[in-house]
Amino acid sequence: MTGQTPADRTRAAPTAAARRGDYTGAVYGSLLAASVVVGAGTLGTFPRLELVLLLLCTGVVFWAAHVFARLFGERIAYVSPNGHEIRRVCRAERPIIEAAVPPAVAVAVSPLLGLDLEGAVWLALAVAVAGQVGWAAAAAFRAGASGRIVLVAGAVNLVLGLLIVAFKVVLEH
Repeated sequence: MTGQTPADRTRAAPTAAARRGDYTGAVYGSLLAASVVVGAGTLGTFPRLELVLLLLCTGVVFWAAHVFARLFGERIAYVSPNGHEIRRVCRAERPIIEAAVPPAVAVAVSPLLGLDLEGAVWLALAVAVAGQVGWAAAAAFRAGASGRIVLVAGAVNLVLGLLIVAFKVVLEH
């Protein structure tokens, strides 16, 4: 692109290939879902439907916050927030919502597995942490990282997920 400085090209919107390999929202959304499960699970008894809705609604709210931040934060300085850009950013941030779905489904199907509410919370937490680790490893792999870096990305996210689990254990006692 002529007339652009190297800094302008660096700040340009990511290519389609880069967006397909960006799992940041999914990693973040999985950690968010784990946090929601822990927070709700330490408050006592509640209907499963309430936790399913809390997971999905929280994902939507954080998705909207990320869309707004990307459109009207640093990006507004160099990309006009036209209809195309708004749709592109909405799609790019969609993994935040998508990451809330597996833990919500885990809660929803937990009665079929014979789990009580506490079991449903632990299942949802395990699903969220597994998603977080999986998305982090997939992101590193898709970025072309070495096997060692893929393992490190997964391990770091496992530690973050286990911290959330530790908070759950501590808050319950």
